[in-house]
Amino acid sequence: MITSRQNGSLYTNIQNNIATIEFGHPASNSFPSELLSRLTKELQTISQNDSVSVIILKSEGEKAFCAGASFDELVAITNLEEGKQFFAGFANVINAMRTCGKLIIGRVQGKTVGGGVGLAAACDYVLATESAAIKLSEFTIGIGPFVIEPAVKRKIGLAGLAELTLDATNWQNAYWAKEKGLYARVFESIKELDKEVEIFAEKLASYNPQALSEMKKVLWVNTDHWNSLLSERAKISGELVLSEFTKNALAKFSKK
Repeated sequence: MITSRQNGSLYTNIQNNIATIEFGHPASNSFPSELLSRLTKELQTISQNDSVSVIILKSEGEKAFCAGASFDELVAITNLEEGKQFFAGFANVINAMRTCGKLIIGRVQGKTVGGGVGLAAACDYVLATESAAIKLSEFTIGIGPFVIEPAVKRKIGLAGLAELTLDATNWQNAYWAKEKGLYARVFESIKELDKEVEIFAEKLASYNPQALSEMKKVLWVNTDHWNSLLSERAKISGELVLSEFTKNALAKFSKK
């Protein structure tokens, strides 16, 4: 079931030291600003919860994992401050995932675009299905994946980032993403994926929570400057979205 709520939905279920955060939106699980803000706060809250050792991040339905930021909100941006705030949404989520005291397992069941790729990249370990293809299509509307770039490059390297960003109209399949290091494992079906996510999360949750927390810090070493870096990147995207090129490109997409 996909939620019909306009601002999307966010639910957290905590069981056996595992917090499962599930987000959803009727537009292919895309993120309006309000939902990004809710996810950021939820991650910050769970980070302080001593009864949680591991987080599973997943989305609703069986098709798209995440279609990135809300297209409707993107089209509605009229000034630099609005633009910067809009793009800061994903910056805040990535920083919340980075600084969260818990390891985050990504459960990616379907196609992922733009900010959704950044979300997968900011997870500490990702399990996916064969249908979990990825695409960074930002160039096609005159912007670029500047906010999510540090997270994506950290996982798939500069060459992988360039291939994904410059080839903006083509999907890369789940095995490409696994080969590059974005996904740890790929499964044939959602049923298999869910079984393995559960087994893996239970294993992690059985380990010393302190060791997990220390490992989280090790995995994210040398990223302390990301708060300011991602904020600067949000400004770049905010400026680009106001350009004539982007306005024309967005107008064409809106008519489709």
